[in-house]
Amino acid sequence: MERSRDSRPTDPAPDHVALIQAEWRRERPDVDVSPQAVIGRLHRLAGRLTEELCLVYGRYGLGEGEFDVLAALRRAGAPFERAPGELAAHTMVTTGAMTKRIDRLERAGLVTRRRSEADGRGRVVALTEAGRRLIDEAFTAHMRNEHRLLGLLTTEEAAALEGLLTTWQQRLDHLMDPAAKSG
Repeated sequence: MERSRDSRPTDPAPDHVALIQAEWRRERPDVDVSPQAVIGRLHRLAGRLTEELCLVYGRYGLGEGEFDVLAALRRAGAPFERAPGELAAHTMVTTGAMTKRIDRLERAGLVTRRRSEADGRGRVVALTEAGRRLIDEAFTAHMRNEHRLLGLLTTEEAAALEGLLTTWQQRLDHLMDPAAKSG
């Protein structure tokens, strides 16, 4: 494969998605498979990126879910606490899944749970000092890793991709929002 001056491939061979598309075009020429060029690659890329991100989380004894909870608590600012429902919303998981994550983090001494002072029936989850130190260190490594991964693109490519993904996400969110459909 030929490479440009900055070590990026200039003439890539057909990838997995291109081969799948070719097979479908042969078997079902009546169906337009062009969306696979984007959707298929995004799907495969998401899996690869998740693998790369989880390697860093694992170095700190965390899974993706535990990292997300600790990060959501850290982003809350001092005193680094949120209600479990708020954590679920910030990490886009069910409250049941959130309970399991909090249980694991509490057993590890990274978070505590207490009754809410505002609502005696509610609970509050807070980072412990050990949890704060761990997420600060893990987040720094995580950002180094994201810079490494994004460094495979030029600055211009990364900016263009960010713009396209933002636009697509906003349009998809609008399409999926029931309030947007009725108004």
